[in-house]
Amino acid sequence: MDLTGKLLIAMPGMPDPRFELSVIYICAHSDEGAMGLIVNKPSDELKFSDLQDQLDLPQGDCPDFAVHFGGPVEFGRGFVLHSTDYSSAPSQTMTVDDNFGLTSTMAILSDVARGRGPDQIILALGYSGWGPGQLEDEISANGWLTCDSDPGLVFGGDNDVKWTAALKTMGVDPMLLSAEAGRA
Repeated sequence: MDLTGKLLIAMPGMPDPRFELSVIYICAHSDEGAMGLIVNKPSDELKFSDLQDQLDLPQGDCPDFAVHFGGPVEFGRGFVLHSTDYSSAPSQTMTVDDNFGLTSTMAILSDVARGRGPDQIILALGYSGWGPGQLEDEISANGWLTCDSDPGLVFGGDNDVKWTAALKTMGVDPMLLSAEAGRA
């Protein structure tokens, strides 16, 4: 099972409140583990303009936007999930699939500040990570649903509806989900 480029949708009853109602874009998945970014939990307090000041980034004409909580691992580290119209030096941007790239350098932040960044972007602090077999075990235990990703959903502006929208792409009514796993 390779979930790279897929979405994880937290099931009701997720025991970890940091992941409650989360939608996570999986950037990498292999036998060694998985790494992803929560795409529907923007910070209420932290905006890109705050980072521009703190990191001494250029002050350009770019629109201000919220910085997301990407997950609880390495919370002080920034990651930019973006459309594939942007690429920095070959070793600095990881192409995840035809629609998504991931860059975690200061160069992309400078480019965004100057208005030369990608068309679509989610800037996140921290990431969500799983060790070998851990994510598969959580999926088997009814912790997550998986579905195909869609740039419109991932980069869409209304974070409050991304969880429901992701479920609806699968034809799932959120009101009919149960936190309990069953066996037939």
